[in-house]
Amino acid sequence: MRIGALAQRTGVSRRLLRYYEEQGLLRPRRLANGYREYAESDVTAVRHIRVLLAAGLPTTVIARLLHCVHDDGERLVPSSCPGMVTDLRRERRRIADTITRLQSSQHAIDTMLDAALRRPGGDARLGLR
Repeated sequence: MRIGALAQRTGVSRRLLRYYEEQGLLRPRRLANGYREYAESDVTAVRHIRVLLAAGLPTTVIARLLHCVHDDGERLVPSSCPGMVTDLRRERRRIADTITRLQSSQHAIDTMLDAALRRPGGDARLGLR
C-alpha cells in the first residue's frame, strides 16, 4: 500500500509517517519510481509506535524496542528482549524526574499566585488552578 493508504488506515499524517521512516521506525520498500510501498505489518507497527509514544518513550528508544512488542488484540504485550527492562526503567526514571520538576514549577507558580492575590489590588481572576 502507498503512504496515503497507510495514513488513512492508521489516522497518522503522511508527514508523520515520513518522520517515522527517518527515525528508523518504519522501513517501507521503495518502488522503481521512488514511491514508498508499505506492508500490512506497517499498519500494526504504526499502532505500536503510537502506543509507545503515548507512554512517553522517545523515538530512539522505540526504535530499539519496537520489535519487542506485539498486541494481544487489546493491548501491547512486551516480549523478552535483551535490554528492554533496562530501557523501560531508564525512561520511567526520566519521566518521574520530569514530573518532580514540573510539580516544583507548579508549586512556585502557586506561591506567586497566592502572594499576588493577597496583595491589595491583587486580581482575583488570577486564582485559576
